[in-house]
Amino acid sequence: MKRFYKDVSVDPVDGGWQAMLDGRGIKTQGRAAQIVPSEKLAQLLAEEWRAQGEEIDPKSFVFRDMADYAIDVVRKDRPDAIANVLKFSQTDTLCYRGDPEDPLFLRQEELWEPLLQSCEARHGVKFSRVSGIMYDPQTPETLEGLRKALDKLDDFALAALQTLTSLAASLVVGLQALEEGADAETLFAAANAEEDWQAEQWGWDYEAEDRRKLRLEAFTFAVEFAKAARA
Repeated sequence: MKRFYKDVSVDPVDGGWQAMLDGRGIKTQGRAAQIVPSEKLAQLLAEEWRAQGEEIDPKSFVFRDMADYAIDVVRKDRPDAIANVLKFSQTDTLCYRGDPEDPLFLRQEELWEPLLQSCEARHGVKFSRVSGIMYDPQTPETLEGLRKALDKLDDFALAALQTLTSLAASLVVGLQALEEGADAETLFAAANAEEDWQAEQWGWDYEAEDRRKLRLEAFTFAVEFAKAARA
């Protein structure tokens, strides 16, 4: 698609802030007004449009896609959006560890246990921990506690959390990434501990290393989106 606008601006509107193209408010892909809760997030959205050349690259609109998901998907059916995120708690990476005699187990304990304990204390839940590959579902009480925590999040935080949790394969890591001062690279490294461990032992495969970089970039964008939305 050819670039069809000249000026990009950000204006306060009823209900929040909106990026404008030649003075006209941008709409979501679902045709709703793309109104976001903070000027900072609106500026991130505007920068994506300013960065376009003569041809518009749809793949470059990372923040737009998350904002549209918040408005078009989460806002329309919050229970379903919460259920989609909550399902990651049942197979959370941080709860499934190697055998205690395996050297990887010590790395997992070091990186994962503080995050799990922090999540448990913050939300009043208790996660089961498993050594090996046997599936052990979380208790109904834990699931209900997590559901209540997710229900307190606004639509934009839930949109960011969907991306964070799926990339980390961990609801615990995703929730931690929403906290003030979250270090995206450190949290992603924790979620990716097993793959990084294998790479340390045997070396990185080129394609695997490239995939890791792309996933980390997407994870970092989601953290930035959540931070901007609450600014």
